[in-house]
This record gives sequence, C-alpha cells and structure tokens, in this order.
Amino acid sequence: MKNLRIYIALVLGFLLENQSTFAQTTPTYSLEQLSEIAIKSNKGLAIKQLQIEEKRIKVKEDEIKRLPVVNLSSTYQYNVNLANITIPAGAIGVIPMNATTQVPLPNTDKNITVGSNNNYNIGLTAYMPLTQQAKIKMGIEVSKVENQVSEKEKLKVSLQLKHGIEQLYYATLIAQKQQEEAQAKLNLANNRLNDLENAITAGKTLDLNKAGILASIADEEQNILKFDFQIQNYKADIAKLAGLPNEDFSLTSTLPVVNNLSSITDYKSGISTNPDVQIANLTKYKTELGFKAAKLSDRPDIGLVTGYAYQSGNPLAPANNPFIGVNLKWNLQDLYANKQIQKQRALQMKQAEENIDYTQEQLLYEIEKAYRKAQQSKSLINVAEKALKYRQEELKLQEDKQLAGMNLKTDILATKAVLAKAEADVYAAKLAYLIALSDLDALIGQ
Repeated sequence: MKNLRIYIALVLGFLLENQSTFAQTTPTYSLEQLSEIAIKSNKGLAIKQLQIEEKRIKVKEDEIKRLPVVNLSSTYQYNVNLANITIPAGAIGVIPMNATTQVPLPNTDKNITVGSNNNYNIGLTAYMPLTQQAKIKMGIEVSKVENQVSEKEKLKVSLQLKHGIEQLYYATLIAQKQQEEAQAKLNLANNRLNDLENAITAGKTLDLNKAGILASIADEEQNILKFDFQIQNYKADIAKLAGLPNEDFSLTSTLPVVNNLSSITDYKSGISTNPDVQIANLTKYKTELGFKAAKLSDRPDIGLVTGYAYQSGNPLAPANNPFIGVNLKWNLQDLYANKQIQKQRALQMKQAEENIDYTQEQLLYEIEKAYRKAQQSKSLINVAEKALKYRQEELKLQEDKQLAGMNLKTDILATKAVLAKAEADVYAAKLAYLIALSDLDALIGQ
C-alpha cells in the first residue's frame, strides 16, 4: 500500500510538472506561416509545376527538329528462286583452229545464276530540312510561349491561394472578436438575472423582466454558438487550403500596421503585372506566331539528303554506295488549305486583342471597386476608433465610481459590453481595410 501511494504521488507530480507542456500542444499560426505552408503543400501548385517542367521538355523536343533527320535501316532477304542468264553456244564468237575446224565460244550453252540466296542491305540516310527551318523556329517559339503561360498560371494559382488564406484568416479573427463581444453581453445578461433573482428573493421587485433577460441570455448563447460554427468552418477551409492535418489550431491575433492607402492611379498603372493580363498578352503573341507559321506552310519542303548504302547478294549493284542529293516535296492541296488556316489564325488574333481589352476593363473595374471599399473601411476605422476611445473613458469612469461605491457590478459589465462592441467594430474595420488591400494586391499580381 505504501509503494502504491508513492507511485501515485510520483505520477501526479509528473502530470502537474508537465501540465503546461500538454496544454501547449495546439499549434498557433500567423498569416505568413499559413501562406508559406499552403504554397509548399498545395496540390494544385504541384500540378502547375509539373506542367511547367513538361513544357520545358517540349521546347527541347522542338529544338531537336532543326537538326538533320538520320535514319538507319537494314534488311535481310532469302531468295528461293534466283535469276539465270543463258549464253548460247557461239554467242561470243568462234575460234578458228585450222582451215576446217572452228571452236564456238562458248562451245556449249552456258547457264549463269545471278545473285545469291542470301541478300543483305544496310543503309544510313540523313535529311536536313532547309526551307522548313523558319517554320520549325516558329514552333519552338510557340512552345516557349506555352511554357510562359504555364508559369503565369502557376503564379495566378499561388496568388489566389494566398488571397484565399488571407480572406479566411481575417474572417476568422473577426468572428472571434464578435464572439468575445457576444460573451461580454452574455456576462451582462447573467449578472442582471442574478441581480433580479436576488431582488425577487428579498421581495424588493416583481418578476416582470425575468423573461426578457432570459431571452437575452438565449440570444447571446445562440450568437456565441453561431460564431463558434463560423470559426470552425473557416478553420476547416484554412486547413484544406494550407494542407494542415486538422483544424485544431489557433491564429495569432496581432494585426499588422494599417498603412496609408496609395493612389488609385498607382494601382491602375500596375495592372500589367496581373497574371490574367500577362496570359492574355502571351495568348495574343501565340496567335501571331501561329499566323506566321501558317504563311510559311506555303513553301515547298526542300532538304538536303545524304547517306551510305551497303549491300551483299546482288552482283549487278555496287556493294558500297555513298550518295548525296536534294529532296523536294510540295503538297499543292496545302496551298488552298493554308489560305483557310490563315483566315482562322487572323480571327484568333482579333479574339486575343479583344480578350486583352476585356480583361483590362474588368480588372480596372475590380480595382475601382476594391479601392472604394478600402476608402470606406479607412473612414470606418477613424469613426470606430473615436467611439472606442469614448467607451474606454466611460469604463474608467465606471471603475472610479465602483471604487467609490457609487455604482453596481452591472454598470461595469454594461460598460464592458459596449466597450467590447466598440473594440469589435474597430477590429472589424481594420480587418475589412486589410481585406480590401489584399484584394488590390491580388488584382495587380502581388
């Protein structure tokens, strides 16, 4: 029994010593940390990076097409029946042996077998395109543009990811602050209920306001629950975007410094860095290359051919045969088809130009909208800070009265409740301003 008590004491001592360590297992993240984690672990960004690598390899593949095309071929053939050449007797002539005797050449019919049953052929051919070099160069440029488009798409996804994290982060902090406000109102309502019940017990008042106070308590409990659900949903979305294992984490509530708002002209002049605008410009350039390539397709395919051939089994052909020449291919039907392709590419160029104008117009509208929201939030910050200052002075006055015994605890709690609302309003205004700035930065690709 004594050993058991010692064991229990040791276990309790260990738990007490490590209680603070166990309580700190919940991780806490700042906005910058969440953004870094999201960029490193997001599957969409990983896919975009693989697409970039794929496009880079495609560029190398197209560059190889500028080099000579080398073909190595070899065949083996077994001939069952071979050709025969018959030389009749005397076909070559006769040899006079004497005045009466002549010997024909050949003296009898001769059968000569041509070739061999086993026939081998080995050939090496190299073809260097000449007139198609310009078109091949256009194809390489198109592949490079596609690679740049993939890089801009990856940048767009990363900006959207960062912006989404910021939106959810600030929305979670606002909900937490509003929950604190609801908790202060709940404390006030509970205290009023206690005062009322004490007064009823002492026979000093009638039970007239109890139902209203209970309704207020129920309302604030409902609000606290709603904010709790909002926080849970926001954290679940953050965990999904950032690739966190679960939503059991906390957020640092320190707000960054609210800087002055730049002029709207600065934001509008920065639309060239927007990924959508850059992708639209690259798309236009790609259509221009396609139009040029279509015009180059009218040229005939002329190239230099060289090679070496070796054969065994055919005595009528040379065993070794190096050769060089020029090859010409020209599909005349393509001359008519390319005219239609050029018309298609011209229409694609016009579409790309219209898309650039449309993208810029939409972007400028979104910048004006976000800038107006930032200005409004900035004005709300000033008004909310004034209200907060007055509420803080009111709380100090109530605390001084409490020290002098001139008010009740309910008065202090009521002032703290309105102070909590004022703090929540300032907090929400600042976060709304930061969200507007985040929208502006996202629109100009920062």
